[in-house]
Amino acid sequence: MAAPNWKRYLKTLLKFVISGAALYVVFLNIDWIQTRKIFLSADIWMLLIATIIFIVSKTASAYRLDLYFRNIDLVISAAYNVRLYWVGMFYNLFLPGGIGGDGYKVYILNKQYQKNLKSLVSATLLDRVSGLVALLFLTGIGYLFIPHYFPPYVMWLVIACLILMYPVYYFLLAKLFKMFTSSFWPTNFYSLFVQGLQVVCAYYILLSLGVSDKFFEYLVLFLISSMVAVLPFTIGGVGARELTFILGYQYLAIDQNIAVAFSFLFFAITAVTSSVGGFLSARE
Repeated sequence: MAAPNWKRYLKTLLKFVISGAALYVVFLNIDWIQTRKIFLSADIWMLLIATIIFIVSKTASAYRLDLYFRNIDLVISAAYNVRLYWVGMFYNLFLPGGIGGDGYKVYILNKQYQKNLKSLVSATLLDRVSGLVALLFLTGIGYLFIPHYFPPYVMWLVIACLILMYPVYYFLLAKLFKMFTSSFWPTNFYSLFVQGLQVVCAYYILLSLGVSDKFFEYLVLFLISSMVAVLPFTIGGVGARELTFILGYQYLAIDQNIAVAFSFLFFAITAVTSSVGGFLSARE
């Protein structure tokens, strides 16, 4: 058992190193004093609205996952499902080297309901995938409002991808995870609803920072940063989001200090909200 433990610790250490390196690059490219000033001047009421919207989006995410569970004949109460989802959020953000949020849910449900591990893993995996597809779709929609930053042919490629995205996704789902096709439309509707709420949350964070223009530029970068943050290379996406804004601001002509302050605020909302899962986990 020693070797697997060492591998897990090494993986966690590597995540810390990558997050730290990404933040170091970010701090080299911003005016830290100005960014701190922007961060501290955020409108608290706008941030409260953003937090409420974020909570609603995560609650909707839990209901989306429940639809996948029902595909494998796993029926749990709505309250327990939301509680389990919140604990998973806490594990994902604060315990990156351990079992992880998805692993925690699979372990608990397998232990309590004796459901097949493969089907549980498939359900949680598709929950992530449907969210990622929704992010890609909304990013493409957002791009259509800022095409002047890129060569003309890119717009047609984006439109083609938007048209083909969900048909291709359905085809792959039918080939690889046939038992989940019956919930294809409701789960993807939930995914678009969830990611749409995240965009609205981001919009209110921008308002809290006094942003009055280039909303689509900020929001498109936010969606891209959300996809990057999903990749399991950093601690809870720390560093990944900020670095995405630093790399993207030069192409979309946004204020990099505001972008980084925005990213820190979004992480703060995520951390505060997810910490509730730690309390729920302690009560288990």
